[in-house]
Amino acid sequence: MERLTSAEGLVVSQKKEWGEILTGFETRNRYRIMDTQGQDLLLAAEEGGNLLLRWFLKALRPFTVQVRGMDNNSMLRVRRPFRFFFHEAQISDAAGKPLGTIRRQFALLRRIYTVTDAQGRDLCQLFGPILRPWTFQVLQGGIEQGKICKKWSGLLKEGFTDADNFGVTFPPGWSNEHKALLLGAVFLIDFVHFEKR
Repeated sequence: MERLTSAEGLVVSQKKEWGEILTGFETRNRYRIMDTQGQDLLLAAEEGGNLLLRWFLKALRPFTVQVRGMDNNSMLRVRRPFRFFFHEAQISDAAGKPLGTIRRQFALLRRIYTVTDAQGRDLCQLFGPILRPWTFQVLQGGIEQGKICKKWSGLLKEGFTDADNFGVTFPPGWSNEHKALLLGAVFLIDFVHFEKR
């Protein structure tokens, strides 16, 4: 996780899958994770799950995303159990030690997630305003300290795939573990709000 130390933000780019473009069948998600200057830092890939789960459950399917360094060493694991409502993801390091959880909260007409550390303490809330559906503000004490934004991927990529690009801005002074939690939140947000249903 030391790759996150100097990063003030990340760009998370979902790789387009030609099989998905040609057949319309949902494939396992894969991502490139770069710093804000475009330098590759990490790779992430959805593991497990079978075609039937991806076909029938689509965005509701349970998933595990394995995050690896460019040297292919495991760095993080993001696990989401099956849920119809109140989606959550558990984030752990390469050794399986829990780092924290992201949980969707009940809210009418708004998208709110709570990010907690391994001890269950609230770190921040992710708030998605209704009129800005591609933006999630990172709020601490009600004040915006960072942001997760879905970026426009271009007409062909947006029209024929569900491959997405995200920008992440970290709150100042956050530890690598806390930055890893926000990275995990990107995957959960992508599945819940931007996967084809």
